[in-house]
Amino acid sequence: MTAPRIPDAMPDDPQRLAHRVVGSAIDETSLRRFLFGLAGVDEVGADARAARLATRSIKTDAKAWALDTVVSMIDLTTLEGADTAGKVRGLAAKAVRPDPADPTCPPVAALCVYGDLVVTAIEALDRAGGRTPARYVKVAAVATAFPSGRASQRIRVADTAEAVAAGADEIDMVIDRGAFLAGRFGQVYDDICAVGEACRRPDGSRAKLKVILETGELGGYDAVRRASWLAMLAGGDTIKTSTGKISPAATLPVTLVMLEAVRDFEAFTGRAVGVKPAGGIRTAKDAIRHLVAVNETTGPQWLTPDRYRFGASSLLTDVLLQRRKAATGAYSSTRYFSVE
Repeated sequence: MTAPRIPDAMPDDPQRLAHRVVGSAIDETSLRRFLFGLAGVDEVGADARAARLATRSIKTDAKAWALDTVVSMIDLTTLEGADTAGKVRGLAAKAVRPDPADPTCPPVAALCVYGDLVVTAIEALDRAGGRTPARYVKVAAVATAFPSGRASQRIRVADTAEAVAAGADEIDMVIDRGAFLAGRFGQVYDDICAVGEACRRPDGSRAKLKVILETGELGGYDAVRRASWLAMLAGGDTIKTSTGKISPAATLPVTLVMLEAVRDFEAFTGRAVGVKPAGGIRTAKDAIRHLVAVNETTGPQWLTPDRYRFGASSLLTDVLLQRRKAATGAYSSTRYFSVE
């Protein structure tokens, strides 16, 4: 992307920003022209670069910082049909004090649940001390007919509005992959814009919107780049790889393509968009590889929970084990930590 930066674009007005980026009114034709005008992804090069980054070695103090950073970036997640209020309460306690024996361990970034459990999550975090200015663990809710995304816009907007009204700080929406794969980019754009409007609260503030692309269903890196730009043009605050319900999910090469997209989007518009890989990241080593990719691709300013998240449940347990190992020199048993 070589066009000049747009210095006076308004980050809270995605339609105006999209109009300026695309260079004309937003419709099916202009979106198709713009998205297919993006440079193609060198798939072999992306795979090779991801492989090189994965070989970087992080030791001692840098590793300790990386482990704490990973914990602070985790969206601790439970998205099962059998979820109960009791399970959410247990996860809320873990979100606030991931390692009960170590008060220096940071809290996670957010607790991610289905919309009907938002109130339960908020109440549990309040009781655990996770909603104070010093330790504000956010509540994220999946919406828009998660995980399929196959519902009318009216239902998807209502689903979002209900979660926001219940107090959700963040909404994780899924795009209609069928519409995207059929080339109905205008429909996907309009849908994201409508959900973004439903994220607004009566006081004028708004819940953060994370747009799930489900990259494993998109059919290649070029499609991932197009979907990333489409979600950003429509006002997504974060682009997310996956629902975690299909495989492949958050591979490092796909995440690298998305990082390059947000880097280029910020250079072009001045608006920073976050990235959230979700699904398949189960070990501290995997997560640290992602931090290396972030630092090398978008820069250290992205190494914060505001701009980078991990959608995970089992990842936290391995990171806590690695923290204990770094502190004591010996591995602890998993029985010292709850395992999701």
